[in-house]
Amino acid sequence: MVFILKSIKLTETHSVPKRSTPTRLQEYGVGIFDACATKSALKKALKKNYISVNSEIATSATFIKGGETITLSIPKHVTPKKRLIFKLKVIYEDDYLAVIHKPAGILVSGNHFKTITNALVQNITPSSLPDATKPQPVHRLDFATTGLLLVGKTSSSIRALNKQFENKTIKKTYVAITIGDMTNTEGIITSDVDDKSSQSKYKVEETVLSQRFGKLNLVHLEPLTGRRHQLRIHLSEMGNPILGDKDYGIENLILNGKGMYLHACSLDFTHPFTNEKASLKSELPERFKKIFSSI
Repeated sequence: MVFILKSIKLTETHSVPKRSTPTRLQEYGVGIFDACATKSALKKALKKNYISVNSEIATSATFIKGGETITLSIPKHVTPKKRLIFKLKVIYEDDYLAVIHKPAGILVSGNHFKTITNALVQNITPSSLPDATKPQPVHRLDFATTGLLLVGKTSSSIRALNKQFENKTIKKTYVAITIGDMTNTEGIITSDVDDKSSQSKYKVEETVLSQRFGKLNLVHLEPLTGRRHQLRIHLSEMGNPILGDKDYGIENLILNGKGMYLHACSLDFTHPFTNEKASLKSELPERFKKIFSSI
């Protein structure tokens, strides 16, 4: 891979090795470019005509057969003038991937200087593998959500983990504190989010009385689909919003200054290269334990 930094463009090129079967560029291209290492970033680059194959503008319908030269050319690329210094807790790491703890109050990625993506370089050991790339989160957690975040360290690992998320073979479990009476202590919430079918599995583990909120519930959650803000929307629709959720909460029951009580507590997946079963857990934040002393 060749990097050419010009005054107005960042260009990366990739030579495709021989392949036995054709693959759509939007699938093959995930992780091959540092400047758009995730599937969503690749789709945006294709939509903006930043990617060409053999000097022809590529689209989401372009197939890769082997032997092509793929070029990413992003205009007016601006390199950050300063380096983000932000310490992250690394839960697990090998040459292919890492799992970190995401604190509250920071975006995973986006057009901001202070993001998890920008902080990864200083916290993750570079991979020694031939297709090593800048470490990239392969899923998202909301700004106010804490917990486990999966990171790819090589181009092939990023592609493989994205594929696992597409195939729903990665299990994510969350813990939330919700407001109000939850008469049904477990079940599956089914409703559309962003006009797409969505499902969230829940189970109430414990309930305590609260003078301000009536009842507070410790709830285990498993999203069976992966829509934006899905868990928050589903619980709000039940009438049991997450404590501290300013977007989907009940107006007179918004908890200010303490953050949102939603934590990504476990990740279960098969390592894409060692085929070992990985089951990683994260301890609940202290603010959860102050409400539920038994945990």
